Amino acid sequence: MPRIHDQGVADAFRKRLESLTPDSPRQWGKMTIDQMLHHVNFALAEALGEHTAKKTMPLPEWLARFLVLYGPWGKGAPTRPDMRVKDSEHFDFQTEKSRCLSMLDRFHKTPLESDWPRGANFELNGEQWSLLQHRHLDHHLRQFGA
Repeated sequence: MPRIHDQGVADAFRKRLESLTPDSPRQWGKMTIDQMLHHVNFALAEALGEHTAKKTMPLPEWLARFLVLYGPWGKGAPTRPDMRVKDSEHFDFQTEKSRCLSMLDRFHKTPLESDWPRGANFELNGEQWSLLQHRHLDHHLRQFGA
């Protein structure tokens, strides 16, 4: 499965992020583009050890990890409570986009063999974090046609 640590994949994500504009049309869901960028920034911040969340899944860790990494992610897939954005919240598009690009670069440059932070619901190694961030970013970029 693709990982963000693959150079071509990281470059493709950067181009997709750079193609976003404040007017990029939403294909599904409720989030506005600024809210989506803020949301994916939470996930990248967690992977970089800059955001810590409490456990929310009542499943055994091995099962929760398997479902998140390999299970289907449909439109409207459930969102972890600490990563939800309120309908009334809005953010500066350019600030969120720049932050996302910066965190993507830092994440990509962190060696897979590094000590990675614990996820809220389970332990992840570098390979698993790279796969998860790929799935998450891809899901939300497709949400806005990128």
